[in-house]
Amino acid sequence: MIIWLNGTFGAGKSTTATELTTLLPGSRIFDTEYVGLMLRHVLASEKVDDFQDWQPWRGLVVAAATQILDYVGGLLVIPQTVLIHQYWQEIRTGMQAAGVLVCHVVLHAERDELVRRIDTDTVETGARQWRLDHLDAYEAARTWHSHEAHVVETTGLRPREVAELIAAHAEHTRTATRDGQPAN
Repeated sequence: MIIWLNGTFGAGKSTTATELTTLLPGSRIFDTEYVGLMLRHVLASEKVDDFQDWQPWRGLVVAAATQILDYVGGLLVIPQTVLIHQYWQEIRTGMQAAGVLVCHVVLHAERDELVRRIDTDTVETGARQWRLDHLDAYEAARTWHSHEAHVVETTGLRPREVAELIAAHAEHTRTATRDGQPAN
């Protein structure tokens, strides 16, 4: 199973991913940013705004995630923002074709809270403006996110509380899928 943590930059995906791995035995984080970094030197001549725009990134994420699961089993937690619906559909369809269950969760906070988090972040300080520039794209993606993911409102919650909500939802998803029920 994969728990895909989506949401804009500053929503708490990385922190929540770390918390989830402490709650879920046999889980590990797969940071798909490294797939993009790997492709940068190979596809440098193919100019894009974001490495997700390279089709090979989406295919390699699916291939790597499924092979990792085949190799070690367990559960992968993927903290990765995906704001373009077509890209998410490619990833989801690829995972389904490989027989991998995906629990898609969007971590949400209102814009003012996101700006506050980005402004006070002491880890990703060099990406401040880039993260702020993507808030409009996140707002545009909220429509399809709300239809295709379980949305968790993170404002006012500690990362551990967010992780506990997601772990419970993932278990519900796994159980419902196993029993042939819709995994709302």
